[in-house]
Amino acid sequence: MAEGQRIRVELLGQPVGAEVTLAPVLVVDGENVLATPAQLAGASVTARVVGEEKGPKINAMTYKNKSNQRRRWGHRQHYATLEITAITV
Repeated sequence: MAEGQRIRVELLGQPVGAEVTLAPVLVVDGENVLATPAQLAGASVTARVVGEEKGPKINAMTYKNKSNQRRRWGHRQHYATLEITAITV
């Protein structure tokens, strides 16, 4: 991720315009790589919720032969769109 980049994450339950702080798992800055929990203790990523959107529709069906048993269902995942505002190490 970089500052200004927009990412899609699972719906956070935050209103549009809210500030969200995320804990990074890996930070790569040029030649420096921070990966252990001790190195990442002070690192954080601040993002702003810019909107919500839906993922693609997934349709599924089960069918059993000769018994007239059929079932259809669908799913559409909801996502929050975040814009990265600051990365602190």
